[in-house]
This record gives sequence, structure tokens and C-alpha cells, in this order.
Amino acid sequence: MNTVPEDIKLTRKDFVSDQDVRWCPGCGDYAVLTGVRKALPKLGHKKEDYVFVSGIGCAARFPYYMDTFGMHTIHGRSLAVATGIKLANPNLKVCIASGDGDLLSIGIGHTVHTLRRNLDITILLLNNQIYGLTKGQYSPTSETGKVTKSTPMGSPDGPLNPIAMAVAAGCTFIARTLDVDLKLFDEVYLRAMGHKGTSLVEIYQDCNIFNHKAFFYATQKDTRPDNTVMLTHGKPMVFGKNNDKGIVLDDTKLQVVTIGVGYEKSDLLVHNETDQHLAYLLSQMRCPEFPEPLGVIYADPTQPTYEDVVHGQIEEAKTQQAGKGAKELIYSGELWDVTE
Repeated sequence: MNTVPEDIKLTRKDFVSDQDVRWCPGCGDYAVLTGVRKALPKLGHKKEDYVFVSGIGCAARFPYYMDTFGMHTIHGRSLAVATGIKLANPNLKVCIASGDGDLLSIGIGHTVHTLRRNLDITILLLNNQIYGLTKGQYSPTSETGKVTKSTPMGSPDGPLNPIAMAVAAGCTFIARTLDVDLKLFDEVYLRAMGHKGTSLVEIYQDCNIFNHKAFFYATQKDTRPDNTVMLTHGKPMVFGKNNDKGIVLDDTKLQVVTIGVGYEKSDLLVHNETDQHLAYLLSQMRCPEFPEPLGVIYADPTQPTYEDVVHGQIEEAKTQQAGKGAKELIYSGELWDVTE
């Protein structure tokens, strides 16, 4: 990957395109866009090294607002296109920005297979638990009983858990952040973009038109301390307004405890972002029974990437078939004689 020449200093403004940003006023997508623009100059790459890919939905406008290469693809197929881009040019930094409807409904097959293949890309899953662009139908992450235009009697479905799905699929970098916390977003996004392999970042994002306040329990100053736990590798899981609560592992189950009431800080579970079993347990922590984890949930940089394996196979095939002509190659496989 070519780095930015020393005499060129990129800033947030260098990643701002000439397109007017057209989201609903107050939409959480604005904060995510700001966070991405602020973070990219810190990675030390040229603008030409980045490709932003999207599918269909409100978040799909993302590539228009970034002064980089980009593609606005069709519904549910952003990851298929991103796979082709990365295989064609592994040096590119490919980032997908899309919503829970696009990635987890029509596109869920591509999402699962991308996660298991460990393609070196970053997926920003903007989860607002609703279909915003099509005006408020329930999505795969909507809670049971959600009353929408497509479920007037309430959703009969249970919500899909994207973090648990990512763990089960073998994704090698999994994190969760908030649209309103630019500091946390910056930390998580930089880690994700620097990870060698597939990175999935779930972003709790507010759709203030069709699903306003869906994540206020996790994003607001008065509710966030008791409803979320900030994960730091090697640090105990402490949360609460007074930092007086924590998470312990009781046999095989997680449990919320009060520090000083039968448990001390030394008894708390210490986060290990390399532990896949722990990552699955964390994915099951849902409010109000548990605080929901924020930050890097799982990271394994040791696995080979899909594009490295594919290009390695191509080079091996070239070596094995070196010096052979077209006719010899054509007749080197299994053949059948077709007769009357």
C-alpha cells in the first residue's frame, strides 16, 4: 500500500465531496459520516487507496459524500461487489457502509459468507432497527412486537443479533459503537480499518423520523452508564453511574453484580478480545437484564485473508502450468468423448 507523501497532509476536508448531504435533519448518519472523514487522515493512505461501497437504503448514499473511489450497488449485493474489488486489487482499502435492512435481510447470505471468508474489508453496519428509506417498515433487527406500517399488529419475529451472527460465522474483528460518540467511533473505526481481515462494526444509529430514541437507553448521558459496559482488553468489566457494578462469570453464565456486596473488583471478569467463547457470551448481553457491550468485542489478526489465499492459489497454478500451451492446458483436465 502506498502511503501519503510526507509533503501532503490530509485533513477531514480532503474527504468531503462536492455533493450536498441529503439525510433527514438529525439523522445519525451525519455523525457516522463525520467520524469517517475525521478518522481517514490518521491512517496514512492516499485518497485514491480508498473505496466506499454501499447497497440500498439511507446509508447507501455514503459513497457520494466521500471524495474517494466508490460504488453505489444494488440491494443486498454490496459485499459481492466489494469482494470483486478486493480480489481485483488487494491493495485497496475497501469499506462498506450499509444498514440493517440491506445487510441483514436481502443481503444476509452475502454478509454471512463474507464474514466466514475473512476478506480484508471493513463493514459499517448502521443499525437503526427500521427501514428508513422506504418509510418505516420493520427490519430484521426490530424488536418483537414492533408496530410499523408493515406490522400494524406488532412484529411476530424475534430480532436478529448481528454480533452473535458474526461470532458464529467466524468474523475475525467484531465491534460495536454509537453514532453520537465520535471518540469511541474513532477508536473502533481505526482499529477496524487497520485489522487484516473482515471487520464488522455495528453502529447504534438513530432514525429520528421512523424509529426515534430506539437506542436512547445506550446513548444518553443519564441512561448509558447503567445500560452499557465499555470493553477494554485486559481490564475488568465495570459499569454503572458510580462504577459500582460489574460482570462476573458464574460457571458458564454471565452475571451482573454490585461491587462491595459479596464481590470485589478483583472478582470481575477481565475482557479478553482474543477469546471467541467470551465474544459469544458478550453478544448475548442485552438490555435491560445486562449492560450491552461497547468497543472491540473480538479480534483475531492471525487468520489468513481470503484474497491472500486466492492469489496464492493463482500463483501456484501458474507455477504448476508454466510452459504449457493453450491446447495442452485445455486437454489436461477430465475429458469425455461425445459420440452417437
